[in-house]
Amino acid sequence: MLFELVTFFIGIAFGYFHAGKEDYTSILWRGAAIGTVVGIVSVLASYYLIPGSTSLSFDFLGAFGIILVIVLFVIILIAGAFVGDQAERLLRK
Repeated sequence: MLFELVTFFIGIAFGYFHAGKEDYTSILWRGAAIGTVVGIVSVLASYYLIPGSTSLSFDFLGAFGIILVIVLFVIILIAGAFVGDQAERLLRK
């Protein structure tokens, strides 16, 4: 759960500090790219550096489970980016 919260807060920061015109397609694609990198790093950290229950785990599914966890991290980061974008729009008016 720790890595998911960190990923969500990274997404909020990304959405909040992404200045300029609110282009949701751009936020979606950049969020997906950043989310993939964050997801891979988080999966590797949760599996090898800090084993235990600090993150989602689908060990029984093998490689598909790892890909599924990375996709979930991408979705979490994109959701955080949209929340951060909405917060920027509300707070900077």
